[in-house]
Amino acid sequence: MYMRDEFSLEQKLEAMLSVALEPVSSAELADVLEVDEATVSDCLRSLRDEYIAERRGFVFVELASGWSMQSSPDVAEWVTRFANRDVSHRLSAAALETLAIIAYRQPVSRAQISALRGVNVDGVVRLLEQRGYIEERGRADGPGQAILYGTTELFLDRMGLASLHDLPPIEAFLPHVDVANALADEVLASAPSTEES
Repeated sequence: MYMRDEFSLEQKLEAMLSVALEPVSSAELADVLEVDEATVSDCLRSLRDEYIAERRGFVFVELASGWSMQSSPDVAEWVTRFANRDVSHRLSAAALETLAIIAYRQPVSRAQISALRGVNVDGVVRLLEQRGYIEERGRADGPGQAILYGTTELFLDRMGLASLHDLPPIEAFLPHVDVANALADEVLASAPSTEES
């Protein structure tokens, strides 16, 4: 039988984070292990670097609400294939579009989201709020004082982000201005003439 002190701090942290359903803070881990929080943070950063260097199938990441064990980005293609077999918890394209608007424009009202998407988003916003990805962030000034929404820590955790500053720049998803102009010219050229004959 093993004695309690025969296991290293690294082993204990690996074991704890491998069974954690949500990210765990360094303070919580330190409390359970009865060690200093800085020691836990240093150990986890060392493990993170070690796993990256060894190209393991999983990595430790420091997220907004704590540390989490996740699959390595290097094997994302296979993890995605596996995860797509269970589609019951996936978000629809409409929900993902709405979530992206909220992430980049927050705090934002339903009316503003609807204007950007061109459709009513009440149901999608309710779904995202129920799933815990967005929350109320106050009220807008002016008539009606519409509810303003923003993303939650759970959103950051699910996206693998430590903060909103880690979101990729929105420009990365937009076509270059030359491409946009060429598409506009093509659409105009193919549109039926509105001139009266």
